[in-house]
Parts: sequence; C-alpha cells; structure tokens
Amino acid sequence: MNDKQIEKLIKTETLRQKQTINLIASENFTSNDVRQALGSVFVNKYAEGYPKARYYGGNQVVDKLEELCIKRALKLFKLSAYRWAVNVQPYSGSPANMAVYLALASTHDKIMGLDLRAGGHLTHGHKVSASGKLWSAVSFDVDPKTQQLNYDKLEKIALKAKPKIIIAGFTAYPRKINWRRFKSIAKMVDAYLMVDASHVAGLIAGQVYPSPFPYADVVTMTTHKTLRGPRGAMIFSRRDKRGIFKKIDRAVFPGLQGGPHENQIAAMAVCLDEAIKPEFKKYTSQVIKNAQTLVRELKKRNWEIITGGTDSHLLLVDVFNSTNGRLTGSQAEKILETAGIIVNKNSLPFDSRPPTDPSGIRLGTAAETTRGKTEKDFKNIAIIIDKLLRYEN
Repeated sequence: MNDKQIEKLIKTETLRQKQTINLIASENFTSNDVRQALGSVFVNKYAEGYPKARYYGGNQVVDKLEELCIKRALKLFKLSAYRWAVNVQPYSGSPANMAVYLALASTHDKIMGLDLRAGGHLTHGHKVSASGKLWSAVSFDVDPKTQQLNYDKLEKIALKAKPKIIIAGFTAYPRKINWRRFKSIAKMVDAYLMVDASHVAGLIAGQVYPSPFPYADVVTMTTHKTLRGPRGAMIFSRRDKRGIFKKIDRAVFPGLQGGPHENQIAAMAVCLDEAIKPEFKKYTSQVIKNAQTLVRELKKRNWEIITGGTDSHLLLVDVFNSTNGRLTGSQAEKILETAGIIVNKNSLPFDSRPPTDPSGIRLGTAAETTRGKTEKDFKNIAIIIDKLLRYEN
C-alpha cells in the first residue's frame, strides 16, 4: 500500500484484534471471502435505482449481483419469493429501520418499541434519535421482577396508544421473544408488526432461535453480527394487498438513500451463502452454548445476570449491584480492556445510572465462537472476568 499511514493503522488494528478477546455482542469476524468481495471492483460502480430500473448505464452485472443476493436471502430463511420481498440496499441497520417508518407511517404517527434501558435500540423511538423526533414514540418496558417482557402489560399499552407500527426485536434483550403474541397484539390495534432481528439474524438462520417470519409484516436485520457478514442491512417485507414492499423500496430509494454500495451487497451475498451451509448451524448452536456457559460460570461467582440467563448470544451483567462490589459499567469496561477483554458498558432495566456510565456490561459470544472457542474456553473467560473485576473491588 502506498499510503503508509493507513497501512500502519490497518496493521495496528489487525494486531489489536488478534491480541484481544472480543465479547462485543454486535461484532463478529468475517471470512476472507467476505472481505475480498467487499474490496472488489464493485466498489467502483454507481447503481442508483433497482435491478432493471437504474438511472445509470453499465449495470448489467450489478443487476445480476443484487438479484443473486436477494435469492440467497430468501433461501437462507426459507421464504417464498411469491410471499416475501427483500431490499438489500440499506447501508446499515439504522437507515433500514428509518425506511420502514417512512414507508408505513406518516410523520407524528405513533410507533411503539422497547425502552432503551430495557434493551431497545435508539432507532426504536428514543428521543435523541430521528425515530423519536419524526414519529410519536410510545415505549414499553420489562417486568420489574423477572426483567423479561410482560406481554399482558404490553397489550394494555398497545390498546391504549393504538400505534401504527409495533417494533419487536431488540439490541440488549437476551431472551427468546414470543413473536406470535406480538402478532396477536398488533392485530388487535391494526398495527404493522416490524421485527428488528439484527442481533439474532444468524441464530434464526441457524434454526437455534425462533423465526419471526410466520408472524411479522416486516423484518429488518443487519448482516455484521451473528450472520458474520459485512456492515450492511436487509429489509424483508410481505407481498400482500397493502403493497408494503413497494412502499419500502421507495422509502429506501429515493426516500433515504442514493446509489447502493454494490461491493457491500457482494459481500452480503457471500455471507448469506456461507450461512446456508451445514457448518453454520453448528456454529450458531455453539454460540448459544458458549453464552449459557458464561452465564452459569459468572452466576457461580455471584455476578447478577439480568433475566437470570440467556437464550441467545448475549448476556447482561450487573456490575454495580452484584454482591462483588460497586463497579460502574464504564469502570468494568476499562478494566477488562486493559487486560485484553473487549466488552461494552450497557444500561440495565430501571437503571438508576446514566447511559454514559450505566450499571451493567453486555457480553456476546458470537465473535469468539467464530474463532473456535467452546464451553471450556468460556469457562476460563468467566474466571478471568471474575478475577479482574473482583480484584478492583
């Protein structure tokens, strides 16, 4: 590389990744094939529009590329092209969610999602996000005792608020979600059911986590978490009389974006093909085993685990209120990073501390499982985490 400054930064980051244990729940490691596609000549092509309906010439190849990516997305999740459409152009998860709101709700209509501190996402209607400024956000919470979703209470909130869109699927909620109940509630108030499956997309593909597709009207997902792909996103929408997919296509382009990143779409297509293979199902099963091992070993050492466990790749640890001491999430994050373990501070349900320095940390097992770690390794990781955080107390 001629640019020695950038080359040095790449080498430094490569070394950092190799020398640390990555427990960030929203990160993973891509294959060489994914990275090769991401750095391919597709980066040179501007392809504003959709296949066979572009605003530039020279798109014969990228049309085939985008159609192949769509075909693989449907195949992976066992969906019929007659019943589902897929938009593979969103640059990332946040604009994908915004596109759905733009398509299905007028500004100031009500959208309903989980509160940020309870595991929701900024783009599910938080006041600092455009989703909470352009639309009227109604939030629901988890049960104070179980720290899990209370569907009866959720139903009451929906019946009172009558939102246009109900958002299910979260960024820091470790348990399985009752998609059927969400659909029932959405039907009661004539709302669209949108599922944000960004975190669990790979687990759904691996058939180790319940699929929302039988119940959702729209499913958004990122491809860089449990799917092990590039940073990107997809929007799946039902083909029905309401014309949802057409509205979403128009919301993505020209509503929010210009030309799609075709190199990103190429890399997404590669990761989708990788996820179709039998080895991927074994991988996702190991991801959950590793997360449950981490829960079990930390609980043995008296660390409080939010909801008491996990059904997915992530878990939340209360480091401020556990019997081991009074660390804040920021302190715990820094202590662990100094020792080469990368986590992120995270708000907890009904957290009394601010989001910038909350009471908890979030741990994920997807990335290190990609590196081949099993239950034995995660038992050792739990022991190290306990020693590091307990030592500081």
